[in-house]
Order: sequence, then structure tokens, then C-alpha cells
Amino acid sequence: MGTLRAGALTRRRVGMRAADLEYAVLDMETTGLDPREGARIVEIAVVRVRGDGKLVEEFSTLVDPRAPVGGREFHGITESDTVGAPTIAQVAPRLAGLLSGAVVVSHNLDFEQRFLDSELAFAGLPTGQSGLCTLRALRSQVDLERYSLPKASFQLSGDWPTGQHTALGDARACAKLLAEMLTNAPGELRYVGPSPKRFAATGPAPGTADTPVRWKPRTASVPGGLQPLSRWRARWRPHELDPVLCGGSFGATDRATAEAVAHRDTRVRERLATVAAVTGGIAATAAGGLLVRLVGGHVGGA
Repeated sequence: MGTLRAGALTRRRVGMRAADLEYAVLDMETTGLDPREGARIVEIAVVRVRGDGKLVEEFSTLVDPRAPVGGREFHGITESDTVGAPTIAQVAPRLAGLLSGAVVVSHNLDFEQRFLDSELAFAGLPTGQSGLCTLRALRSQVDLERYSLPKASFQLSGDWPTGQHTALGDARACAKLLAEMLTNAPGELRYVGPSPKRFAATGPAPGTADTPVRWKPRTASVPGGLQPLSRWRARWRPHELDPVLCGGSFGATDRATAEAVAHRDTRVRERLATVAAVTGGIAATAAGGLLVRLVGGHVGGA
């Protein structure tokens, strides 16, 4: 099953009202791109928000990867920064509480999913929680030139997000982007996917019951919570794309394929709706005729 079960946002009348859910927006900084090649988590953050963008809770900490810290040119974290930071096993119980009852969100959730599976699931994080990728959701719903978190934020609001390449800074930017999508959509957005699970309370990591965990945040929390929502300059797609087709590099060929499938599926749904309307009309006419005959027969018999 994996740590997460991915869902999607849609404008169709299915699933749950996205505004009614809570979201645990997750971001990580890592020593590399692939945990199969030895990459490890060195910083993790969660911003828990409601569908209207109201902040519920923030959490972030550096993590001792118990391995050399690579990727410094991207995240700026050195090995000396992780001294005294908790291990991933110590973070897992805290993370479980933050993710419980919420849809787990990230911009390119495939990346975070790999590290959740490789490190946190083994450390005791419960599996099977619902998930949402804002990168796929944005590609599915909005027509932009670029979809990276900072460039998409700038194109849509005119503001560059702050705190880039820090886990908490990127989690905040992603949470704001999600809230703006839900607020500025041309129609009500709904979440299609498994309902969020509530996890049973988890205890401290083995061997740490008598040793309080000391978090080591790199970014201080901002008083007042998230920045106000921006006025969006979005070109919403007339036909939403299948999020499954919105992964990878999403180059010109990928976009053309996804758009062709969307047009085809839209035509199919329109035809089915027409057939259903015609069939319903015929059925209603037939039922009306039968009722007239029955009433007429009853009156004649009286």
C-alpha cells in the first residue's frame, strides 16, 4: 500500500468538499535525490492547515541522518548543523500526530513518498494515509508555463515565496498555494480519494522514553501564521486533465497527450449525459402515458 494513497482535486461533483478537510503540508530537505542510493532526510517540516487556509499547527526540525550530509549547494545544511538533532526514529511519533486525520500534501509528492517509505515507515510511521500532490493538481487545473513551487507562486500571485530550500519555508509556500487554489477556483473543488485516517497515539521511539527529544528547527515560526492569500492570475483549464498524466517532466508532448485525453473524456461524458437525458425523457413520457391509461381506465370503470 505504501505510506500514502494519493487522491486528486476535481471540479466534478464527486468525492468530498476539499474546503471541509484538513491538510498536513509536508516538505523535506535531503542529502540526495534517491534513498535507494543512500540519500537521507536532513530536515522535515509540516504545516497543518484547514481548507480555508487557516493555520492549525507548524512543526520543523533538522534531522541527524547518521550519514554524510550531501546536497549542501541546494539546502545549505552542513554536518555541524545536524549535531544534536533528533534521528528520524525520534521524529516519527511526532509526525504521526501531525498527519493523523489530514490529507498529506506536497509539491511533487512522489519525491516525499519515496523518503516516507524508505525511512519513516520503517521508523514506525503508520501507512495508508491519504495524499495530494499540488504539482499534479496545479498541472491538472491551471495552464502555466512552469510549475515549480516558486515559479508557479510568482506567476499566479506576483509574489516570490520566502524561505526557499528550507523545509518550513517550502511547506508554507505549498500550503498557501493549496489554500489559494481552493479559494480562487472557478467552481467548488472536491477531493477524490480515500478519506483521511486517524492514527492511534504512538509512543516515543524505542530507547528514548527517558530521554526527551529536543527539536532543532532551522526556521522560526512567524507570528500570525501564514501570509494572507493573494489575488490569483490563473488561467483555469476549460477541461481538467487527469492528474495521473501530469507527473514527470510534463513537457510539450506530455501536455498534448493529457489535453487530448481530457477532450476525449469530456466528449464521452457529454454523450453519456445526453443519452441519460434522452433515456430519462423517454422513460418519463412512457410512465406518464401509462399513468394516463390507468387513470382513464379507473374513471371509465367507475
